[in-house]
Amino acid sequence: MFQILNEEGKVVNEAAMPELSDEQLQEMMRRMVYTRIWDQRAISLNRQGRLGFYAPVSGQEASMLGSQYALDKEDWILPGYRDMPQMVFHGFPLYKAFLYSRGHYEGGRFPEGVNVLMPQIIIGAQIVQTAGVALGLKRKGKKNVAITYTGDGGASQGDFYEGMNFAGAFQAPAIFVVQNNRFAISVPVEKQSAAKTIAQKAVAAGIEGIQVDGMDILAVYAATSQARERAINEGVPTLIETMCYRYGPHTMAGDDPTRYRTSDLDDEWEKKDPLVRFRKFLEGKDLWTEDMENEMVDKAKEDIKEAIKQADAAPKQKVTDLIEFMYEELPHNLQEQMEEYKAKESK
Repeated sequence: MFQILNEEGKVVNEAAMPELSDEQLQEMMRRMVYTRIWDQRAISLNRQGRLGFYAPVSGQEASMLGSQYALDKEDWILPGYRDMPQMVFHGFPLYKAFLYSRGHYEGGRFPEGVNVLMPQIIIGAQIVQTAGVALGLKRKGKKNVAITYTGDGGASQGDFYEGMNFAGAFQAPAIFVVQNNRFAISVPVEKQSAAKTIAQKAVAAGIEGIQVDGMDILAVYAATSQARERAINEGVPTLIETMCYRYGPHTMAGDDPTRYRTSDLDDEWEKKDPLVRFRKFLEGKDLWTEDMENEMVDKAKEDIKEAIKQADAAPKQKVTDLIEFMYEELPHNLQEQMEEYKAKESK
């Protein structure tokens, strides 16, 4: 497993240290603190009935944000439903992320220049799509990559193998990130596959594969940066398996992790918390203070408050909106439905 920082925040792989400025290191910490606060607030909002579908992310911040930080703005992200942090830090407005959770159509409208596709609900479907987007980038002569994310459960889907095989065969600039948080909802990774790692599955597709400490943001950043360069300069896609852990449930839709995870396992991974680890590293370099952290916490809370206010101000969604968005010219049967619902909504 590729690692740069151990659990105590000590550098154990000096040769692999990425060249990052002090400001860049601090920015990575800011983003992780911001995301942890956002996650806590989103869980609370969900319980209040003010958000709809939500998949908690605490514990996976280093995996998500370390990989996104290695990207260029012109690179494309094809996320799964848990990957909202990468989307937001790639330019997707936070209030739209909340509208997406509520199922509002504005949550699916992406601003011009934000190279992100809709979060995929179908497990693994984004992997095949990523191979296609990457091939499109190659054919257009773009020096960019398409990156996608799934969990260990996604690595058991047929789309996982098809997407990697396609990208390998066509030398498409794709990066496939499998965030191995050990449980595909409730099924342990050991029961999903007899393979010792998910990363080794890259061999059959003829692409690069690497297993990374997903609680170590520097290791994730370095592995993704190398994968990006390899994809663009050599036409070699990469499968990155990040070993991580989600501290909360699979989603807020009724999952109870105590039914399939032990408290001992939770305690073991709490000691590997990516925020604690990176905080120790930065404090050792005199790059992080309690005041800096509190400032970021306050900013996150204020941003979330404003984003919820914007989401609440969005126009109420109507059936006629959904019908109208579907086609440029409505077919006869939908025209009839449009008139029917217009009449109902005018009352």
